[in-house]
Amino acid sequence: MSTRVLESISSPSASTVRRVAVIDIGTSSIRMAVAEISATGQVRQLETLSQAVNLGKDTFIRGGISKATIEECVRVLRSYRRILQEYQIDSPAHVRVVATSAVREAVNRLAFVDRVYIATGFQVEPLDEAEVIRITYLGVAPQLRSDPLLASSRTLVAEVGGGSTELLVLQGEDVVFAHTYRLGSLRLRETLAALRAPTLKVRNLMETHIHRTVAEIVEHVSREGPLELIAMGGDVRFAVQQLQPQWDGRSLIRLSVKSLEEFTNKVLGQSEDRLVRRYRLSYPEAETLGPALLAYVLLARELKLTSLLVTSANLRDGMLLELASGDTYSSEFCRQILRSAVDLGRKFAFDEPHAQHVAELAARLFAQLREEHQLPARYEVVLRVAALLHEIGLYVSNRSYHKHSLYLIRNSELFGLGKKELLLAALVARYHRRASPQPTHEGYSTLDRDGRVTVAKLAAILRVADALDESRSQRIHELVVQRERDRLVIAIPLVEDLSLETLALKQNGSLFEETFGVPVLLRMLRP
Repeated sequence: MSTRVLESISSPSASTVRRVAVIDIGTSSIRMAVAEISATGQVRQLETLSQAVNLGKDTFIRGGISKATIEECVRVLRSYRRILQEYQIDSPAHVRVVATSAVREAVNRLAFVDRVYIATGFQVEPLDEAEVIRITYLGVAPQLRSDPLLASSRTLVAEVGGGSTELLVLQGEDVVFAHTYRLGSLRLRETLAALRAPTLKVRNLMETHIHRTVAEIVEHVSREGPLELIAMGGDVRFAVQQLQPQWDGRSLIRLSVKSLEEFTNKVLGQSEDRLVRRYRLSYPEAETLGPALLAYVLLARELKLTSLLVTSANLRDGMLLELASGDTYSSEFCRQILRSAVDLGRKFAFDEPHAQHVAELAARLFAQLREEHQLPARYEVVLRVAALLHEIGLYVSNRSYHKHSLYLIRNSELFGLGKKELLLAALVARYHRRASPQPTHEGYSTLDRDGRVTVAKLAAILRVADALDESRSQRIHELVVQRERDRLVIAIPLVEDLSLETLALKQNGSLFEETFGVPVLLRMLRP
């Protein structure tokens, strides 16, 4: 089944806009959105398309994607490529193609990605769970900010997808919890099919499986005070279209849990063939509809809610906003990441004043050393996270605590950081003291050359920043980096005695010289 939706809009001057496209390869469909982005960063969608595929069914049953399904995906993506040519969108910088759990979990994901690239030229980016949550947040954030009630209240944003459920808990605009659960409508359907349970017992088994995850979610969501639930996803949007056909899809709409439950019961009481005929759904859509709606109903009931909000925002909206901003890590998003890092540090009773100050010093050094490190601006947030958390290993033991910091960071969830960035932050924290990076070290050995160089550069900067607060008095606030022939000098104003910091830098500054080729020295800056 193919769905093509066009939005008729006036055509601004070609010199003021750029046309872009985003493609989402999901568990049961491949969706594309084509849009124009103005010079001011405004996004105007021109067309949306959706075609059904069986990726999730292959992955969740067999563990890999069959050759037939791969070729079906290639056929769909070739058709999308032709449409992009009609829009004259041919630059790789203007097209982003991502894949979620069905591709990410497939044992032959690399073969899938390579085949798609050979056949279409599209470079598929399998997103990890943290990346999906990050982009989902970008998509829904504008609606949260535009609603005064939500901007100041506690909100749970949930999307039950085909392979997993993404969850965000926000207090106002601040993310206080984010997690991905292995509860997906198609995954659940295939699990039950494998059990070959009688039809009369399928509903009970489905509820039992969903309740397990719902119980986990409720544990993570405090019931103190009012709570709003925002449901995302095509299944719940379809339910709203049936129950409240007047919805324009542009704003949040409130739906009673009772009416959603009644519609869910009606859906679960019909066969997939009946759903396809009655509602003109594709078979993959008919398979996921009932389980997804039941998950929303049981979650709302467990949270003792009588209504929930439904949004039309989706993963592609977040991707388009990211393309419009041209910055993966906006200032607001960096603030959310760092807030999550501080929350993690508090969990492990870190020395917050010292950690915050080292992070600030590290950021100042990063900015003034741009000519030396030549790293993209987004790595500043990785450095800040490592600085905030470099000592959390002390919670485990004073001995080799830098290695404990590595373990704790790497195995924790930080909102906004994918697995790669989380590993980089963990390694930078690990190398804030003691030995320099070695090829045999855990985690470091898995990095490519660019990753290894990045870790070395950031860790060298962190060591200097940490040395500047050796007294743990946060007395150094300003610094000026100066290049003098064969050495780098950090001039510190308004501080008379730098002997403690100089000694610390002498003990830990070797990595900086190894990495950048020059020693670093401290000097008092006279007024």
